[in-house]
Amino acid sequence: MAGPYARGVDNLPQPRTAAFFDLDKTVIAKSSAVTFSRSFYQGGLINRRAVLRTAYAQFLYLLGGADHEQTERMREYLSALCRGWNVQQVREIVAEALHQVIDPIIYDEAASLIERHHAAGRDVVIVSTSGSEVVEPIGELLGADRVVATRMVEADGCYTGEVEYYAYGPTKAEAIAELAASEGYDLERCYAYSDSVTDLPMLQTVGHPHAVNPDRALRKEAASRDWPVLTFERPVRLRQRVPSLGMPSRPALVATAAVAAATAGGLVWWYANRRRGAGRVLT
Repeated sequence: MAGPYARGVDNLPQPRTAAFFDLDKTVIAKSSAVTFSRSFYQGGLINRRAVLRTAYAQFLYLLGGADHEQTERMREYLSALCRGWNVQQVREIVAEALHQVIDPIIYDEAASLIERHHAAGRDVVIVSTSGSEVVEPIGELLGADRVVATRMVEADGCYTGEVEYYAYGPTKAEAIAELAASEGYDLERCYAYSDSVTDLPMLQTVGHPHAVNPDRALRKEAASRDWPVLTFERPVRLRQRVPSLGMPSRPALVATAAVAAATAGGLVWWYANRRRGAGRVLT
């Protein structure tokens, strides 16, 4: 184009964007940790009594979740619980159970939203307090580009009981900020989704936060901040939803679940302590 109105056009690249998803009760309908309780029982990691208590703990979790103090106490418990566990044994348990227990509880609404973000050119990042051993295969199943998850320390083929990185609360927001710096994400144009008020720092990090199936505290925060509130309620098998969708390869499924198993035990412990606390109040 020539003439007095001609202008030079700078063909500058647009900033990259991403959508950050919490996992439990946001992308899947249950706690990823507790969902494996039967498999852990069959593999000898927890006993029958623990399975029953875990089932009830799952019920309580679905009703109201766990607050910050309870979650921190569960972290301490899971660190002690997994100490000495054989890594290979846990890998085999998860490899056998992952697609069977996780695929049926993925929210159809979440899967559709992930597809829409990808279609819009955004990366999809799963950000979960559950262990990377479980979150990474689930992320691959969903087609996520990256995951942020809790990591446990290994030594001589066993878990030491130490937590290398705990993806919870403010640390999720810090991880997102680090990803934005390394990947060039424009956080003001990014999206985030969670069900829990403990993820408030993560939601505040982006320009487009959303509360999904929110607990009472997050629902109150969302209302005061005028954030959208979404309701996901249709779990569906991905292969039924998209028949051409392939499952992850077996090597991808052979990822360990120590943190998830330990968190399941932590919920059992939380429930037991909750009952004891209730007893003290009533007496």
